[in-house]
Amino acid sequence: MKLLITGGSGAVGKHLQEILPDALYIGSKDYDLRNKLEVKNLFKTYKPTHVVHLAARVGGIQDNINKPAEYFDDNILMNTHILSMCKIYNIKRFIGILSTCIYPDFGDYNRQAANRGALARLYPMKENLLIAGPPAMTNLEYSYAKRCLAIQIDAYNQQYNTKYNYLIPCNLYSEYDNFHNDGKAHFVTALLQKIKEAIDTNSNELNLFGTGKPLRQFIHSKDVARIIARSIKSDLYENFNVVDNNNMSIKEIVELTLNALNIDIQVNFDTSKGPDGQYRKDVSNKKLLQHFPDFKFTPFEDGIKSVYESLCNNTYKEQFNES
Repeated sequence: MKLLITGGSGAVGKHLQEILPDALYIGSKDYDLRNKLEVKNLFKTYKPTHVVHLAARVGGIQDNINKPAEYFDDNILMNTHILSMCKIYNIKRFIGILSTCIYPDFGDYNRQAANRGALARLYPMKENLLIAGPPAMTNLEYSYAKRCLAIQIDAYNQQYNTKYNYLIPCNLYSEYDNFHNDGKAHFVTALLQKIKEAIDTNSNELNLFGTGKPLRQFIHSKDVARIIARSIKSDLYENFNVVDNNNMSIKEIVELTLNALNIDIQVNFDTSKGPDGQYRKDVSNKKLLQHFPDFKFTPFEDGIKSVYESLCNNTYKEQFNES
């Protein structure tokens, strides 16, 4: 097996290197996957037999809002060039990594009291709901570009009898997150940075946007890497979500983080600086646990301690915006 990992210097890629050190890991400094000729040269040079496609243009909500065309174009180009070369070079195994943000946004669950019961029955969302409606508007272009990869993979399998599949992780956090780029930072990353800044400046307050009510799922990137590795080794070709059993409000996540770090600080939520965004988007891990019933997720408290320690000790590596 000659395994190629795109986006190899990103968060999941870094953790995969700890598990599968003999694979070929390439990043944006090695090849521009938006360029079809460079992708062709990549496959011609290394002749892989298996491909895990992690590479993507990713970022925070504000960066998605500011640059929607770039998020759509870059991801569509990368996905299409990689997948088409996999077909041309008869790649035996392809795994595409998506995101739960591509699932439908079924409306303002928190405010539609009359419909709350009906809406609740849709959650946690299973894989068959992937294209049941449009995703959230806040990162619509990125979400549709990633959703298109799922449709491409299914189309290739149907027409060309390939055995390609995709995995759909929820929100990630890692020691390899991007800590100092507001346009790229995700929630847990930004939260830990704000906590550290409060501690460093002797502040007794932590000010956050929104109400703290929206529900979110988080998983450590190394757990996603472990699932990818196990899927390859077990020759598993099914599409499924990659999430643990937690679905917590933002407020609960903040409180759990502070408790895990043994930090006592006043938390203030400010609704004047921005809306909450999508209330809930939790997905089911039933399929994952059917395939790997013995899988042990990294407890959030343990993972958050490790990431915060790496931030405080300056041992993190800002690679999460890999493309």
